[in-house]
Amino acid sequence: MSLSVSSVSRWCKNNHEANYTVMSNESRFLKACRRMPADATPIWLMRQAGRYMAEYRALRAQYSILEIIKTPELACEVTLQPINVFDLDAAIIFADILPPLEGMGLHLEFVKGEGPVIHNPVRSAADVDALRAPPPEESLGFTLEAIRLAREALDPRGLPLIGFSGAPFTLACYAVEGGGSGRPAGSHNHRRVKALMMGDPDVWRRLMSKARRGRGALPAGAGAGGRAGAATVR
Repeated sequence: MSLSVSSVSRWCKNNHEANYTVMSNESRFLKACRRMPADATPIWLMRQAGRYMAEYRALRAQYSILEIIKTPELACEVTLQPINVFDLDAAIIFADILPPLEGMGLHLEFVKGEGPVIHNPVRSAADVDALRAPPPEESLGFTLEAIRLAREALDPRGLPLIGFSGAPFTLACYAVEGGGSGRPAGSHNHRRVKALMMGDPDVWRRLMSKARRGRGALPAGAGAGGRAGAATVR
């Protein structure tokens, strides 16, 4: 789930660090985020790095997606692949919304033909109580380092870096449904999620609270990502 343009605009305004002063005066993308006039509509792609690029497929032949995400140098390399080929106005850090679940104590695996699978899904109040909610510096250090490396490469080009995160509800759906079967969050109708939400609202609220704190994004992760070098978060 993405943040609205107004939310991104507010985040940019509230998290305007000194090292972005020059960039913000020139960056077409950041001008648009702040609702300032730009010389043209900025271009960036939702799936900017990925399977359509031969360079990415070559890396994936050697490494799993989690290995790439958890190796800052590789994540940075994939982040820069489309920037090196196309005239884009921003880079997007190569990451995934689900690794925060590992920091919370869940076992995540990307299974060929199945997609992301949680091997120990949350199904009870005891499961929720056992979940951790570590700060992003602890659970997502690899992505924060990839952000720093990407910034070093992007700064000379005057290009901003976009970070992103999953909404708490999305993470909770994967945690409860367990993923797999090539379906969004492992289910088309969120049967288990709705059963927990309506059958035990207190447990559901505790799960959402932990998902919010553990997801490595707004509010805590945006600060961490901003300190590492992400210009905006969606």
